[in-house]
Formats: sequence, structure tokens, C-alpha cells
Amino acid sequence: MNFNRPKVMGVLNVTPDSFSDGGKFEELDAALDHARVLQIAGADVIDVGGESTRPGAERVGTAEEQRRVLPVIAAIVERLGATVSIDTMNAETARAAVAAGATIINDVSGGLADPGMFAVAADTGCAIVISHWRGFSKQMDSLNEYADIAKDVASELDARVAAAVAAGVKREQIIIDPGLGFAKDMKQNWQLVARLDELEQLGLPILVGASRKRFIAGTIEPDEPSAASNERRDLATAVLTALLLQRKLWGVRVHNVVATVDAIEIVSALRAAEEHE
Repeated sequence: MNFNRPKVMGVLNVTPDSFSDGGKFEELDAALDHARVLQIAGADVIDVGGESTRPGAERVGTAEEQRRVLPVIAAIVERLGATVSIDTMNAETARAAVAAGATIINDVSGGLADPGMFAVAADTGCAIVISHWRGFSKQMDSLNEYADIAKDVASELDARVAAAVAAGVKREQIIIDPGLGFAKDMKQNWQLVARLDELEQLGLPILVGASRKRFIAGTIEPDEPSAASNERRDLATAVLTALLLQRKLWGVRVHNVVATVDAIEIVSALRAAEEHE
């Protein structure tokens, strides 16, 4: 069994409307406390987001997004010394977040929502996560027509990478993300997860963000996905993470860092034992 130890990116949503933790960490002290919990649990990166991308979510204005995220990023970097990524589709917010201390830009739209995003990455030299994306939250469920889900996602990501490089971003700055849950139905998400080798052929680091998503909930509660608790979704996410450690992943983006780190340690112990047989 091949084993790769990915970075663990802990989710910190400072939003009132995110699908699983909206409203919990809107205040600075609460956000900082949660960031500390994520760090203690073993998060390598804390991913701060100020706009929900759940299905049907309303867009957030730039000023409001920055009001939510910038003080939190600055406090995490200054007080915890943690590595921070900014989860945003807005180039202006990304630039301000980098100025506040973020070193990774995590753009779920892959530069499609704001054409200025790649210029920010080029100017700052920050790592940038380019995700597969076809439209905003209110549109994305109707944009899931694919001839071959894995090949199409890999091809569309390759085109976004080419656009980033053309804008001055270095390939070594780029991390790709299959965009699980974005313009993909439950079956398509699983088909894509099963065929991440298509993305590996692009020769770039891969981030996977499956945590608590609908396709996870719909598998463990097929009749009523919304009935699947966060605890059950987290366990299912940790199991999936363990299985995906055979892939060459740069990182996994999760809400429950403890469960994910535990899963990684179990696989690591098994791998070590196999190597000494």
C-alpha cells in the first residue's frame, strides 16, 4: 500500500450561513478559539472563509466579506503563528488577506468568479488552490452535464492552470482541487473520488475537500441526507480520508481535524508495520 501523509487543512467559517457551522464563529474571540482548537488537533493550515458556498447561498459583498475575515486572519497569524489560507472568490479580498498574513489563496471558482484572482497570486507569490467550478451556488446544480466526469474535470482544471500560468502564476505555486460538491451530483462525486488518478496526471499537488458534503450525507442517510449529523459525516469523512491516502494528495480540507489526524495516524501505523514485515 502506498502511503502519502497529506497536510490537514482545518475549516474556519466566519459566516452566519455556512451549511454545517454557520454562525458559530462570527465573533473574533470565538473564531480565534476555534482556530486554536484546530491547531492543537493537528491542522497544518487554517482555512478562513467569509462567504458560504453551500447550494443556494447568497453572494456576500466584498466589504462585508473582508470585515469578517481580515481581523480573524491577522489574529491567527499574530497570536497562533499558524499558516492561514483565505477561502475566497474575490481578488480584492484575497489581496487584503495576504496583506493580513494569509499565505495560501483557496479559490473554489478556480479564478472564474473574478478574473483578477490570478494576478493576485502572481503578484504575491502565494500558493493558490485552483478548484473545478462551473457556476455560483444558485446555478451549480444545473451545470452537471459531463461526458466523462473524471476526464472532463481534469481537462477543465488543466485549462484553468494554463490560464493561471499565462497570468504569471508559477506552476510550483499551484494546487488543484476536484471541486467535490460543485456542479456534481452524488454519483458524479463518488465517480470523481474513485478516479483521482486522472487529476494526478496533471502533475500538480491535489487538495480534496469532501468534509460533511451532501454526497457524504446522502450515502449514510440516503432517504434523508439532512438527517445525517455532523458527527456521522465527520466519521465518514475520516474513513474516506484513510482510503484516499493511497493517492498522492497534497492535503485534505476538513471540519473535524481530530478525526482526520487519527485516521492518518492509523494508516501510518499500518504502513510502518507492513514495511517491517
